[in-house]
Amino acid sequence: MRQYLLSVYQPDGDPPPPEVLGPIMAELGNLNEEMQAAGAWVFAAGLHPPSTATVVRDKDGDAVLTDGPFTEGKEHLGGFTIIRASDLDEALSWGGRMAAVLAPLAIEVRPIA
Repeated sequence: MRQYLLSVYQPDGDPPPPEVLGPIMAELGNLNEEMQAAGAWVFAAGLHPPSTATVVRDKDGDAVLTDGPFTEGKEHLGGFTIIRASDLDEALSWGGRMAAVLAPLAIEVRPIA
């Protein structure tokens, strides 16, 4: 089975308040359990805000560190899930289920090389 990355993109800014985010995270937990039961789930992780990122670039053999995300934007990668799927259609089905739970956030589905 091939592995796929399900990337969660979210708008910059503060997360929703607990009374909004709590039920969404519970529903996402249920979806993760369903993926585990189906043998599709490999692992998942949420990320700290982009302000915690450090970008490392090579400049003439020296590592140059820059605070913040690689690009400026209105959205950022908020978390991801790695799944196993027999084909892209199956991966897109799981991605669609995740998009329904996290609407209106976008889920990018990409095969892992």
